[in-house]
Amino acid sequence: MKKNGLEVSVVIPCLNEEQTIGTVVGKALHSFREHGIKGEVVVADNGSSDKSASIARKAGARVVVEEKKGYGNALQCGFSVAKGRYFIMGDADDTYDFLDLNKFVKPLRDGYDFVIGSRLKGRIMKGAMPWLHRYIGNPILTAYLNLFHGTKISDSHCGLRAFTKEAYDRMKAVSPGMEYASEIIIRAAEEKLRIKEVPITYYPRKGESKLHSFRDGWRHLRFMLLYSPFYIFLYFGAALFLFGMALLMILLDGPTEIFGIPLDVHPMFLGSLCALLGYQIVLLGVYTKALRVPESLEGSDNLTNFLFRNMTLERGLFIGFTIFSVGFIINIFILFTWVSNGFQEI
Repeated sequence: MKKNGLEVSVVIPCLNEEQTIGTVVGKALHSFREHGIKGEVVVADNGSSDKSASIARKAGARVVVEEKKGYGNALQCGFSVAKGRYFIMGDADDTYDFLDLNKFVKPLRDGYDFVIGSRLKGRIMKGAMPWLHRYIGNPILTAYLNLFHGTKISDSHCGLRAFTKEAYDRMKAVSPGMEYASEIIIRAAEEKLRIKEVPITYYPRKGESKLHSFRDGWRHLRFMLLYSPFYIFLYFGAALFLFGMALLMILLDGPTEIFGIPLDVHPMFLGSLCALLGYQIVLLGVYTKALRVPESLEGSDNLTNFLFRNMTLERGLFIGFTIFSVGFIINIFILFTWVSNGFQEI
């Protein structure tokens, strides 16, 4: 434990939550007293125009100000000044019960690195979560994380989480907005942290929600696409491209049959579509991989170094021109054949 003796730092990002912030801070401090936890509450004010900051101070929290807007920015500001051995993050709108903090502290004491709440395994009170989030958005994004990043959690966007100070330092999450929630799970999986899921109760919030379903959902999805393993794009795109090109090559001399199956103009359209789509998917993978280093999403690796070292503008133009030329020559050949046959069916 740190020399100051603090075991737990509860970090709460806050933007205009004067109706609930005092209650949330009070619950956290009460939980400390009830369970014999020596801790602190840090409220990271993200530019509130109401009395949130003063109410939080009066309730017993230490308040820091983060001028850069964003959920991730506010949390990072709070974590940077937190003094505890364990960090717990949760929202200021009283949708999570901070009286249950011991549920998160105990697994950390037992050796887990990362603890996340599960509203789906616990209880969601009536009116607490829109059906779009509960049955579509959250399950889809959670399934994506589980499938491609090897996590085994049921509620990837639960905002009540805890981790050790060491785990936080290893994760190195940097996203400024709501996508921060997805990033720390991906980072935790990459660092092979020991993750524990605990059931919790989710309550309706007081006041207007600051969540924007489609905008925030897109930010999560955009980040996860940027952070997807490269092989997803490479293997799938390359297979689609090769399949399309094979169809086009087979039909280059006109209609034919394979295993008694007639192939004519419709398979040619399919081949063209698959080749174009596959090529674009591979490029998407290359671009997302290359974008991660400038955005500080990850350190460089051999593949990224190869791309930055060898994929110059001139070489990119050459590759693009070569592909264009091959397609152009094929089309000229088809046009020449058509004209030679007196504009008859070929």
